[in-house]
Amino acid sequence: MKPFLHLITLMNFESYSIRFTEKATENGFSAENITRFLAYAKPLITNNLPVIYSSSHLSSLVGYKTSYLARAVVFTPFFYRKFKIRKSNGGERILSEPLPSLKDIQYWILNNILEKVSPSLYAKAYIPGRGIKQNLVFHKDQPMVLKLDIKDFFGNIRRTQVERIFRKQMKYSVNVSNLLAKLCCLNECLPQGAPTSPYLSNLCMIDFDEKIANYCLINSIRYTRYADDMTFSGTFIVDDLIERVKSELKKITLELNEQKTKLMKQGTRQTVTGIVVNKKLQVSRLTRKKIRQAIYFIKRFGLERHLEKVKNTKKNYIRHLLGQVLFVLFINPSDEEFKNYKNFLYEMLNTEK
Repeated sequence: MKPFLHLITLMNFESYSIRFTEKATENGFSAENITRFLAYAKPLITNNLPVIYSSSHLSSLVGYKTSYLARAVVFTPFFYRKFKIRKSNGGERILSEPLPSLKDIQYWILNNILEKVSPSLYAKAYIPGRGIKQNLVFHKDQPMVLKLDIKDFFGNIRRTQVERIFRKQMKYSVNVSNLLAKLCCLNECLPQGAPTSPYLSNLCMIDFDEKIANYCLINSIRYTRYADDMTFSGTFIVDDLIERVKSELKKITLELNEQKTKLMKQGTRQTVTGIVVNKKLQVSRLTRKKIRQAIYFIKRFGLERHLEKVKNTKKNYIRHLLGQVLFVLFINPSDEEFKNYKNFLYEMLNTEK
């Protein structure tokens, strides 16, 4: 790859074409090769994506040597550290965190490539401007709410699917797409812990989301997906909907975690991603009760005795508790009880200073 190609910055295609042709001609490129390079660059520039011709070109863009990229895609397991975190159900989740340099490269890919492509409207997680509350409002006060979970979501999204995103959706070359996919994958799948994995998972689900959304639109069903949690609400034939979802998931090598399938009818407590969505949005009664008890015991016995009693050694416990209170208020800003808790905890923090 000629050095001048690395120096050309992203601009509109007309300006890029003029500058590229000028520099390529100076470097002895034939008219045929110039046309070929520009034909490759045009869809990328049109979609506001950086032009990447080769591994050496990517190397210059991300600021790491080509030899480093080569080692990262050949000896990938050595570029991650694994650790366990406890899940809310008491189990454990294994996270694979990339080492700082690889993580830096992945953030470049996320910021400069992935986030230039919009996921489907039905995806609510990992996207700026969308989130848990947008996912909840859609299913508030519905006759039926059905929750479906995708089994081992990241672990079942294969590197070949990721490569296809770069090649088919974004129009990168086979070699560049393969390199980008390998830089984002571990053991042939998306690693939990890489900054690129959440957004890539949404891009892998674009076709699925659109197909399921079209089916739901025809049948007057509401549909959203928050990472691996799919929520459907309205009035529908449950078995027909589940079979349709299974069929579409199978096409992309995914399957349901049937143990987490849950149907909630009106008159029972309906929850979406742990939040009650019946008449008003509300954090679950159990979570609210735990917060209420913690603050009661702090008020009655003092913070130190409370921490001893519950055998809690967390640093910044008050800030942790305040974060839980603020989340309750984020879901339901008019909750007067938790407004008082917020004020109490802020007062405690001020006395610590």
